[in-house]
Amino acid sequence: MPRRKHKKYTRPKRPFDKARIQEEGELIKQYGLKSKREIWKADSAVDKIRRQAKLLLTKPTEEQEKFVGRLKKQGFKIASISDALGLDKEDYLKRRLQSIVVDKKIARTAKQARQFIAHKNIAVDNKIVNIPSYIVPIDKEDKITLRLVKKIKPETKTEVGE
Repeated sequence: MPRRKHKKYTRPKRPFDKARIQEEGELIKQYGLKSKREIWKADSAVDKIRRQAKLLLTKPTEEQEKFVGRLKKQGFKIASISDALGLDKEDYLKRRLQSIVVDKKIARTAKQARQFIAHKNIAVDNKIVNIPSYIVPIDKEDKITLRLVKKIKPETKTEVGE
């Protein structure tokens, strides 16, 4: 039996909130996102991290350190559970492959970075990744490379009249 798909985001409660719409427009330009849905997904992912952090407040310190260590491996700059509670969607958007490709100056703009990724020209640890929203672990951040492959058309035989 196939697994049921669940939404990875929730829509805003107030669809026509001017301040939110303007803020989302700026984020789309800054990070070269395709749609506002990507912002909502980032927001939901950060909410999930925050919920986990709240649950861990009452747990023993080794569980908390394990959680903080996992977030550090993902590349978030945190040192404790309280830092995890302070994360926002921009921290999450900065860890996307698309943003890191621009930060490493492999692409000039976020839109160009998205195009490189979608056209399978970016490799992470010698594996082609074509998902712009891929969250890059901190240990693989320096292994991002541009692999421009020139597609050569097969030669066609043309007969020259003699």
